[in-house]
Amino acid sequence: MALERVMHVEDDESIRTVAEIALTDVAGFTLLSCDSGQSALAQAEAFAPQLILLDVMMPQMDGLQTLAALRQLPSLKTTPVVFMTAKIQQSERQRYLDVGAIGIIEKPFEPMELGDTLSKLYQQHITS
Repeated sequence: MALERVMHVEDDESIRTVAEIALTDVAGFTLLSCDSGQSALAQAEAFAPQLILLDVMMPQMDGLQTLAALRQLPSLKTTPVVFMTAKIQQSERQRYLDVGAIGIIEKPFEPMELGDTLSKLYQQHITS
């Protein structure tokens, strides 16, 4: 099954814009772009993402809190998540994997490769 629907949660408007172009125009995904964890929670079930791309550092609800809240929604209990962060020390990387992330993308990311990276992580996840 190919990856088609991605929900991206990112508070920084410029990063959201770059990711939106990379994921829709370049990769051809259907994208739900959310500017906060609260926004993601309000829209996620109706959108039914196949994969969630989640910023770690956000105001009010950070990425870990957002993921915990999304996991409370029945349809998103097992949806794969990829964290995106500029803060990438080994202990933190392990923490993200421990809460169920299938991958971590470091900022700044390469926009032209973002869709391929997500597709590869998704394929590895569904075939493992």
